[in-house]
Amino acid sequence: MGLNIELNEQAAQPVLFIRARTTLEGLPLLIGESYRKIAEYLAELGEQLANAPYTAYYNLDMQDLDVEMGFPVAGPLPGKGEVKAGEVPAGRYVSCMFKGPYSQMEPVYNEMNKWMQGNNLEPTGAAYEYYYNGPQDVPESELLTRISLPVK
Repeated sequence: MGLNIELNEQAAQPVLFIRARTTLEGLPLLIGESYRKIAEYLAELGEQLANAPYTAYYNLDMQDLDVEMGFPVAGPLPGKGEVKAGEVPAGRYVSCMFKGPYSQMEPVYNEMNKWMQGNNLEPTGAAYEYYYNGPQDVPESELLTRISLPVK
């Protein structure tokens, strides 16, 4: 597949996030609504996004997904209502930039898992997907997503 898979040390990243449960079918709407709510709260605070928005997947049960939608921010900010303050934990992450439709990301995850096994690394937490653009901005073939998996 010719992917550029990397292992990096990452500092803790302050974030504002909403965590929820949904089905796979409900995921796009949930992500959109959550990003809108977080963006409105950021505007209210007079703050800006510090990096690409993300969705973290805590499980892979497509009928009961446990997900976190978040915005990286420059420094710790207070939460408000369902928008919580937190951080993406510091640690070692295996990452890969993928260009293409979301529906074609499964083989990328499979390649990353093979790479981790070959390098004696074990995933330790949520899978993070950082979205550098969206279907409203570019054709599906041009979507840029960085997949980041914490490892030990």
